[in-house]
Amino acid sequence: MDTREIGAKIEGAVGYLTEHPDEARYTDSQAVARLGEGLRCTVEGPGGASLVTDMPQGVGGRGEHPSPGWLWRAAMASCTATVVGMRAAQRGIDPGSVEVTVDSESDDRGILGMDESVPAGPLSIRVHVRIEAPGLDTEQARELAEWGSGHCPVCEGAKRAIPVTLEVETA
Repeated sequence: MDTREIGAKIEGAVGYLTEHPDEARYTDSQAVARLGEGLRCTVEGPGGASLVTDMPQGVGGRGEHPSPGWLWRAAMASCTATVVGMRAAQRGIDPGSVEVTVDSESDDRGILGMDESVPAGPLSIRVHVRIEAPGLDTEQARELAEWGSGHCPVCEGAKRAIPVTLEVETA
């Protein structure tokens, strides 16, 4: 799909949800993870989507597949790039080349339960957006990047506390 077609699709969705706001909120599709051999997990989703995660050898994994933390950063990077492209299309801008790099700083004492005052998750996250588009100035690129990061569900979710409900059952 070219930029014009993407922009038209987005505007159509915006128009529809403006007229039907009650249809904007929904339950996202499930991701179901099953722990397999060692620390390897197979995750399944809708439409046959699947992936495999593993942990590094230093904590007992085989390191043969991406870790869940890396997939989270990958989700943030790809989501941001996608939303930058969506916003560019809405504005009638050919985004050219969009590259998003996400890294984070973590402290393994949190995930290993060594110090309860240390978070298990990232301590900080850096999102770097590079846009190369003909005729796009720095201010326009910054606006696209800020809008993309601000409206990327993965980035936005990381910026605020999200209620998490834990349900446990035994078989």
